Amino acid sequence: MFRLFDKINRNEVYFIAEMSANHGGDIENALEIVRRSAEAGADCVKIQTYTADTLTIDCDKEYFKIKGGLWDGYKLYDLYKEAGTPYEWHESIKRECEKYGLDFLSTPFDNTAVDFLDDLGTEAYKIASFELVDIPLIEYAASKGKPMIISTGMGNIEEIWNAIDACRRARNEQIVLLKCCSEYPAPWEDMHLANIPDMKERFKVPVGLSDHSAGSLGAVVGVALGACVVEKHVMLAGTASADSAFSMTMEEYASMIQDVKNAKIAASGPDYTLTEGEKKQTAFRRSIFAVKDIAPGEVFTMNNIRIIRPGNGIAPIYLKELIGKKSGRSISCGEPISEKDLGRDIAK
Repeated sequence: MFRLFDKINRNEVYFIAEMSANHGGDIENALEIVRRSAEAGADCVKIQTYTADTLTIDCDKEYFKIKGGLWDGYKLYDLYKEAGTPYEWHESIKRECEKYGLDFLSTPFDNTAVDFLDDLGTEAYKIASFELVDIPLIEYAASKGKPMIISTGMGNIEEIWNAIDACRRARNEQIVLLKCCSEYPAPWEDMHLANIPDMKERFKVPVGLSDHSAGSLGAVVGVALGACVVEKHVMLAGTASADSAFSMTMEEYASMIQDVKNAKIAASGPDYTLTEGEKKQTAFRRSIFAVKDIAPGEVFTMNNIRIIRPGNGIAPIYLKELIGKKSGRSISCGEPISEKDLGRDIAK
């Protein structure tokens, strides 16, 4: 059973390890990524379901040539042909996920891919940022009645609403949005992670993060701001691919998962109750002590009492009330001032 909403409902983070092109054209690499993702603590391994022909056409016109960035000089068709995950690998990858207790997820890029994944028994669909505007594809995928995880890179508010509405027209309310910056790698100034709480409030659906930034920081900040899903590209060290320049090694991914879990714990609250550890530390707070011997009937002054550590005396807030009163007992230097010296009970 796909565990996405189970983890979200328990207020836990759901971790997706995105394989993408990082198999490097070798199915053994793909299967090893599955195994290593399980060891690292991932909940899910995601691949992509397309062929060069379902994504674009083999055309030499300038429209189809990439200029700048990681893939400068590539023709779209050639890039997708090199980076794709063969359809005949899907079942083996899915079986390996099941063997190691991982959810299997893929991104379909056309209706035939949706049907292929449906026949394979895939339990959810991921929509890539570049397909956010492909409303017919989203509506068709949503019609299968399975969870829809939708990346929103490059999307404006209207486009995100259009994608949500497409799911709802298909009577599918199982929607999770992922904040995403569609730059590879994504620079910090373009991340805009404060969109995460805004998206949760605006769209009233769970919101996670598809993170293309370097290292763990983006994921940590995203989860601290409320992200319930973290998707990161993963790779085997030393395996070059179209996506390796912005992917994490498996060791880095395992470290990121621990960082994110710790961030989730650290960001919990609001809760103003003292922890058990803090309760022990209150012994070292400041309080009011006698700093000279005080005889019965002697007036409390700034010369014979002071606010010092430790915390065995009454709280410093009572100093002004105490000054000018007469002591009802003999108090030695270094003895804490108590409630009875104040002449009344202090409300707890």
